[in-house]
Amino acid sequence: MPGAIYAEGLVKTFGDVRALDGVDLDVPEGTVLGLLGPNGAGKTTTVRCLTTLLRPDSGKAVVAGLDVLEHPNEVRRSIGLSGQFAAVDEYLTGRENLQMVGRLYQMRAGAAKTRAAELLEQFNLADAADRPAKTYSGGMRRRLDLAAALVVSPPVMFMDEPTTGLDPRNRQQLWDVIKQLVSGGTTLLLTTQYLEEADHLAHEIAVVDHGRVIARGTSDQLKARTGGERVEVVVHDREHISTACEVLRGFGKGDTAVEEHTRKLTVPVTGGAKLLAEIIRELDARGIEIDDIGLRRPTLDDVFLSLTGHVAEATDEENGAKGADVRDRRIEKETVK
Repeated sequence: MPGAIYAEGLVKTFGDVRALDGVDLDVPEGTVLGLLGPNGAGKTTTVRCLTTLLRPDSGKAVVAGLDVLEHPNEVRRSIGLSGQFAAVDEYLTGRENLQMVGRLYQMRAGAAKTRAAELLEQFNLADAADRPAKTYSGGMRRRLDLAAALVVSPPVMFMDEPTTGLDPRNRQQLWDVIKQLVSGGTTLLLTTQYLEEADHLAHEIAVVDHGRVIARGTSDQLKARTGGERVEVVVHDREHISTACEVLRGFGKGDTAVEEHTRKLTVPVTGGAKLLAEIIRELDARGIEIDDIGLRRPTLDDVFLSLTGHVAEATDEENGAKGADVRDRRIEKETVK
């Protein structure tokens, strides 16, 4: 049985840009799938196809047990969606925005009012509830938009880069809300560029690049594919680089990378903080002065460099997909109308 969110062979093109090139996904009920990828990789287009805002050129998609192409209206009643841009009415207050969404979902006026009050408290917006949304900061608008997506407590949620533009405190608050939703049985597909976010929230991660899922697994599994832990050392004197390389070679589990201009050496290791202490002692014994040393795990760029051969930055081809995303938003507005 497919999961709460299922896609097979999704293809979507915009002119010469192939935004999706056969995307396959399967998200079990009550879990979080993090869709991880650089700008233009196809994350937003995937979400728009799964939420009926775009029609794929080919492939199959099932959400909450409903075929997206055959039953789009029923799918819309079963999902919540928070896009990259806050979709709030600037001239309504925060409370009025949420009550309006409730009424659009055919909630009774009293129930919509009660639910709006609950969400305003949950998202720390109660103090600004009766101010026009146009007076809200960017982070407040983002939280209001997310609250609107949760008015009817949908069984399946889609969040497209929900924490972009949020400060660390608001990001952590949103993570807490998401964890509460999932613990209550909600299934979530979350797109993000932040590996840290996927670390905190996702049961599994699908890495997307150039419209394809190129890797899938837990955060730890993906990090392991980039070489696991690494020790970085910055030596004080350039003439000590070769000697430091000898030291690191004795502890490392692979080749030592050297950046001559920054005097930085990087080597993959296993052993954690205990090994780091041993390396520091050996460097000191050899009379090598260091400016910096640290043990780190792979970053998002490390993952992408390992999986795709490039860092998580938009290439010219991906910028073309960004143009496609602009067309996506036009289509979305037309769909809403």
